[in-house]
Amino acid sequence: MSACDTLPMSQVSLQDRDAPWTEEEYLALGETISRIELIDGSLWVSPAPNFPHQGISTMLMFQLHQPARAAGLRALPATNLRLRTGRIVIPDIVVGGGPRVVLVGEATDVVLVGEITSPSNAATDRLQKMSFYAEAGIPWYLLVEPDFTDYESVTLRLLRLADKAYLEHATAKQGETLTSDVPFPISISTEELLDF
Repeated sequence: MSACDTLPMSQVSLQDRDAPWTEEEYLALGETISRIELIDGSLWVSPAPNFPHQGISTMLMFQLHQPARAAGLRALPATNLRLRTGRIVIPDIVVGGGPRVVLVGEATDVVLVGEITSPSNAATDRLQKMSFYAEAGIPWYLLVEPDFTDYESVTLRLLRLADKAYLEHATAKQGETLTSDVPFPISISTEELLDF
């Protein structure tokens, strides 16, 4: 399949299935309302993100777009990313290179991946997804942790890969700015993330 090919939408039922899902079957689902990820033959389905999550995601993209471009990279929201065969996830933010037009990006082209926790997925982003990204060798992980009570504060954690595990590189709490020269010069204001 070429980079510009699209797969037809199918009438596949997500229920009553005993066999593991293949990448071809997963991709044949086409665009869906829910966020559906392929994890080792199983589908992980989550509802569309809530309004505050999407607001933070948009503001984060504004702050990452220009620095990524200046470094010769692209910052993309919610895109298919293959971590290995049979494991395709949809991170909130992906920064990397590789081909510009693809159905599924490759982990080997990614410099930084970012997740914004939600009430329904906070543990998954802090543990399971983090281990998936480390196993795939993605060098940087940005974890964005809003306060779910009122979304009036957010904590940012920039983690770097070392010996197949992430170590904290920089942190910013509400009112602070996360700055780092690596993986490319970034400056992310927690105040601006909540200005949606």
